[in-house]
Amino acid sequence: MSDKPIELDLDDAGVASNLPRPAHPRDAVQQVPYRPVQFRDDDLPSALERSATWLRGAQEWLGEPVDVIAIHLDYDDRDGAPYYDVKLLCNEEDLAGAPIAVREQAAGQTGA
Repeated sequence: MSDKPIELDLDDAGVASNLPRPAHPRDAVQQVPYRPVQFRDDDLPSALERSATWLRGAQEWLGEPVDVIAIHLDYDDRDGAPYYDVKLLCNEEDLAGAPIAVREQAAGQTGA
C-alpha cells in the first residue's frame, strides 16, 4: 500500500472526465451519493435499452462491473415531459474512475 494519494481526473460534476456518458440528450449522470444515472423516455423499452447500453460501456471503460445498488423506475405525467424515468443508482467512486486509478497506481509501483 502506498502513502501517495490517488489522483483522479474529474469534471465539474465530480465524475471521471472520460466516463462514458449516456448518449441521449434526456439522459444524465446526477450528483448525489450513489449517483443516479438517469434515462428518460416516453417508451420504457427505449429507456431500458439505453440504460443497458450505457452500463455495458461504463463497465468496459471501468474494467469491472459498475456497483449498481438499485434501479429506480418512476414516471412524470407533466405535459411535455418524458413519461418514464429509469435511474441506475451507481457508486460514485466507480463513476469517478477510482478503480482505474488504483490499478494504474499499482501498475506504476510494480513497473508493469
